[in-house]
Amino acid sequence: MTMRTLRYVTADVFTSVPFTGNQLAVVFGAEGLPTETLQAITREFNYAESTFVMAAEDARTTRRVRIFTP
Repeated sequence: MTMRTLRYVTADVFTSVPFTGNQLAVVFGAEGLPTETLQAITREFNYAESTFVMAAEDARTTRRVRIFTP
């Protein structure tokens, strides 16, 4: 199995105080990865939610986002 390198950031959401909100992983460039792989990445982060920001599939939008829970 070949591993791809993906860029990601983590964020605290639903708060204005650092380190007190809901942890969220935001992963970029996951185009073409199967749902099972996205779910495995989500389990690896073990946050309440992980989002995958990908290129738009429709000219009327700027991005496509998929959201997963562990």
